[in-house]
Amino acid sequence: MEKTIGFLGAGNMAGAIIRGILQANVCRPDQVWAAAPTMTHLSSLQQEYGIHVTEDNLQVAQQSDILILAVKPHLIQGVISQVKDGIRDDAVVVSVAAGVSLAQMDEWFDRPVHLARVMPNTPCMVREGMSAVFPGRWITPEQTQEVRELFAALGQSEVLEEHLIDAVGAVSGSSPAFVYVFIEAMADAAVKGGMPRAQAYRFASQAVLGAAKMVRETGIHPGTLKDMVCSPGGTTIEGIEQLEQKGLRGAVFAAMDACMEKSRQMGKKK
Repeated sequence: MEKTIGFLGAGNMAGAIIRGILQANVCRPDQVWAAAPTMTHLSSLQQEYGIHVTEDNLQVAQQSDILILAVKPHLIQGVISQVKDGIRDDAVVVSVAAGVSLAQMDEWFDRPVHLARVMPNTPCMVREGMSAVFPGRWITPEQTQEVRELFAALGQSEVLEEHLIDAVGAVSGSSPAFVYVFIEAMADAAVKGGMPRAQAYRFASQAVLGAAKMVRETGIHPGTLKDMVCSPGGTTIEGIEQLEQKGLRGAVFAAMDACMEKSRQMGKKK
């Protein structure tokens, strides 16, 4: 991609996206710019990836073909006010800020901007991310496809309607944390059973990775895949019974519902 990609914000999500697009050879390090209020995070990004860094948001906005707003939600209105007059008419602006709607950003820009919201997740840093792209009112189908392809280089991406963003945030944005807790718990149990911890983490993480690929690549319903592992009278069905008795499904529902409700609340505050 022969375009300049700019980042306003240099936190964990910006770092994950930068790492992913460079590893995927979407662009060269000299095509990437990042801005933040201090050099704290910028210095490490520059040293690790060789990108351009500055404390001047407007400088990045003025030269970016694709400008990614990767700041905290409570900061985004102020950042937009700093850069809105410097964004080129043909530039694409992508917000990854949770809880800030396209309508709110349209109001803050106060002029037509080729805007999209994207909900990525942190596995983008290992190019196994899942990103949802929500196109704004002024962005063209071709530009939307360009954004989708950019984030597809970090794993998978799909274009969706914005009203689904709370569900997306729970099922792909927050859920990696749930999976990490599950892996940690399985590894702890394996350690209790006598397995060295390093091996326990390898076995548990590979089991989750392999199971996920089975769902993705076979197209078989997860329940059917579960049944294939559960031999009559065997060990696995005993474990499944315990998961049901301890309320695993209910806990997952509650966690997802809590994420979606928090996302809705964040959106109402803007």
